Amino acid sequence: MSVYRDKRSPYYQFDFQHEGRRFHGSTKCTSRRDAEKFEAAELEKAKSLLKAMKRSSASLAIDDVADRLWNDSAQYDAEPKAAETNLARLIGYFGKTKSLTEINHNEAKKLMAWRRGHRVSRRGKRTKEQEAALPLISNATVNRSATKVLQRLFTFAKAEGAVFENEPKWEDLILPEPVERIRELKAEEGDAFDAAMRDDYVPFFDFVRASGMRLKECVTLRWSEVDFGTRQIVRTGKGGRRVVFPITPNVREILFPLQGQHEEFVFTYVAVYGNKRLGRVRGRRYRLTYNGAKSAWQSLRACSGVANFRFHDFRHDFGTKLLRDSGNLKLVQKALNHRDIKSTLRYAHVLDEDVATAVQQLAESRKKSRNKARKAS
Repeated sequence: MSVYRDKRSPYYQFDFQHEGRRFHGSTKCTSRRDAEKFEAAELEKAKSLLKAMKRSSASLAIDDVADRLWNDSAQYDAEPKAAETNLARLIGYFGKTKSLTEINHNEAKKLMAWRRGHRVSRRGKRTKEQEAALPLISNATVNRSATKVLQRLFTFAKAEGAVFENEPKWEDLILPEPVERIRELKAEEGDAFDAAMRDDYVPFFDFVRASGMRLKECVTLRWSEVDFGTRQIVRTGKGGRRVVFPITPNVREILFPLQGQHEEFVFTYVAVYGNKRLGRVRGRRYRLTYNGAKSAWQSLRACSGVANFRFHDFRHDFGTKLLRDSGNLKLVQKALNHRDIKSTLRYAHVLDEDVATAVQQLAESRKKSRNKARKAS
């Protein structure tokens, strides 16, 4: 190993071979001593890289690993656009040529700190002062959009055969997240929504409340997924999992009259205003989109006067009421398409009254038994 100076550059260059592979480039150093230190560090990186690649012939550059991950599975995520954005963010932060072998625990901590400094994004133009006033993103967003994405890259590379000596300690990097609250819709709040709702949106929101499905799952429901013969809705849900939901008499009453409104999608709305650019004609029906459903929800919530209730709380309301009526956690897990029963356990508080009732009944039963025994003696 040795460093040398090229006449065309003020910096020393390094050029060495390790296990049959050549490593070379600029040290960006003008003194030999600093250049030799740089070269020694590059040798250690080379050793780590080659050791990691001994069982994996594929490149471990973050851009290459991300590309393979995308082609293998990420493009089939429930939200592929989010996966693409998150991977691109990591590549932009580390640089395309950064090897995963160079990303140790400290490097991952720096990524996490950098991501924590980002603010919530909002649509529309804003001044710098307005942007600075936006809140910082939540711990959950940092975990989901950075830390767990990087962990996924490492997991994928290891599945290909790579071995990492200095892999980050993921359990120490995951930020604490508040326990998600479980919000139940009160009867008077449901009445307020019904009173404020546009007629063309009634079937959509009735289905949301009757199925407990997520917003995107409801909006994208296709007729090809609805089978009135077998009385089932069969589709792909979050995480690419197969979801089967029963078409109960109530659900059938909601969906059956909607046939013929749109060739492909189940839920539609009536255009209140025309739009020449979009080819939209006032009074005609069009497919309900994700953004359109969000706008309709925001308007409904404002007009109804119901406070502290998010769209996702319809799902919580469904899960809570189903568990209260059935008392069966496994059933609720299946109905909500939870991969892990731990997610369903968030609803277990609704069984507290049942537990209290059962304990009281047991106490009364024992009391009666004792009284009978005393009378007999």
